[in-house]
Amino acid sequence: MRKRNILSLAGAAGVATLSYMLKDKSRRDNVKNKFNNIKKSFKKQDTGLPIEEAGDPGKDNIENADMVAEGSQFGVNYYNKVKK
Repeated sequence: MRKRNILSLAGAAGVATLSYMLKDKSRRDNVKNKFNNIKKSFKKQDTGLPIEEAGDPGKDNIENADMVAEGSQFGVNYYNKVKK
C-alpha cells in the first residue's frame, strides 16, 4: 500500500514540476531545445563503416577480395545500396 502512495506522490510531483516549467514561453522553448539536442545526440551521422572498402574489395584488403572470389557479395551489395 505504501509503494502505491509513494509512486502516486512522485508522479504528482513530476506533473506539477513539468506544468510549472512549461507555463512560461521562454522555459517551454528552453525545454524543447534541450530535448531536441538530446535527440540529435543519439542520432549518429557517421557510422564509421568503411563503405568505400566494401565497394571495391580488391584494392587494399586481400581477405575481402578472397571472400568475394568465393561468392560472398554482402559487402558489394551493401555498398551499392548505400550509394543509391
